[in-house]
Amino acid sequence: MLRPMPGTLPLRQYDLVIADIDGCLVSETTAPFDLESLATVRRYNELALERGDRPIVTLCSGRPQPFAESICRLIGNTTMPCVCEMGVWTYHPGTNRYEMDPAITPSHLRAVGELSAWAASEFGGIGVTQQPGKNASVTLWHPDTRRLREEIFPAVEKRIRESGWPFRVSMTWYYINCDLAHVSKGSGIDRLLKMTGLSRARLAGIGDTTGDKCIAERVAFFACPSNAQAGIKEHAHYIASKPEAEGVVEILERLIG
Repeated sequence: MLRPMPGTLPLRQYDLVIADIDGCLVSETTAPFDLESLATVRRYNELALERGDRPIVTLCSGRPQPFAESICRLIGNTTMPCVCEMGVWTYHPGTNRYEMDPAITPSHLRAVGELSAWAASEFGGIGVTQQPGKNASVTLWHPDTRRLREEIFPAVEKRIRESGWPFRVSMTWYYINCDLAHVSKGSGIDRLLKMTGLSRARLAGIGDTTGDKCIAERVAFFACPSNAQAGIKEHAHYIASKPEAEGVVEILERLIG
């Protein structure tokens, strides 16, 4: 990490930008990647390493580790850890090191298996699928988002409560996330900070849903693309005029000024 020489001004105000993926760098739908904007983010990261005049962009996402690793490569983050699967994993591109949160025990993993099996049995017949690649969480999807929100979400909450499984349940734009109650993007960021030695004062963050509030709480500057939910915009220091990856580029340019 670049440090200013004694007696000089800092080269940059922030050392790291912690960005969500879905709804920020890429669409949460199946829309193609905005490769032009992502290439701009990649060049931004290259200049962060070359000049030290801007923060490096890393990730904090509910996406499985392989997807987050791919996005790290795409945006040129080769040096900073990222948070995957809503805090279950941290992945360090520089060392190719994967670390599951040590607070996740075998009993927690058994509960994940039980929830997954119940959801497959209960909802598989009506077209609910589970996002592949997750190790200590369960994410449900259905083509009818209204049905997912109004019918399936309450049923999942009820079963988890009755079974005493250690999960919290939340809804993004298109998915139901069932995450271990003691593991979150926030706990993942806390682990990332221990790895890097960075403090809140040196961090910026980008998010688009209320699930990104834990990012906002751990950074000195928080921003949203224009497509963000109203509930997270109220925590933002800056709201971009453009959506998703275009909005992220706008936010990153503001951090240079």
